[in-house]
Amino acid sequence: MQQAKAFLTTRKEEETAYIGELLGLIINQPLVVALDGELGTGKTVFVRGAAKGLGVEKEQVASPTFVLLKIYHGRLPVYHFDFYRLTADDDFLELGFEEYLPGEGAAFIEWAGRLPQLLPPEFLQVILERFEDHQGEGRRIWFVPFGLEASRVVEVLLGAVTWRTNGSLHQQQPRDITL
Repeated sequence: MQQAKAFLTTRKEEETAYIGELLGLIINQPLVVALDGELGTGKTVFVRGAAKGLGVEKEQVASPTFVLLKIYHGRLPVYHFDFYRLTADDDFLELGFEEYLPGEGAAFIEWAGRLPQLLPPEFLQVILERFEDHQGEGRRIWFVPFGLEASRVVEVLLGAVTWRTNGSLHQQQPRDITL
């Protein structure tokens, strides 16, 4: 069941990665994170940050567009999917990916909306959207939790984010999060 949704605004790629890193620090049990947004909105940047928060080295994380799945080792296993090239006609079950949803770790699925029938009943939907205003280009990162664990993660994440008086994101040391 979908819970209330919330969004955060970022202005720079580093801020989007930072929000992802905070999410990664908060995740402490298996969870599916379904990411959607247009090309270039920062889905892979967000996952790179989340993987860092989960203890994966930053330089390893890249988009799995052509291999469909990359697995990284951190505090929990990180399963990074990209459904961009998949269609409903593809036999996803033959690929054996269902064991990773959620599996033993955190599964991040870029372009999850292309195959929503593959998502488990409980997951966290993250939608990245580009916008323009008087300050220039930015991103809205929407968090839509489905289930209790996803709701807990969003609640802790929103409580960990702080802003400067000029409206910019205050990127403090994320290791100070109280779970």
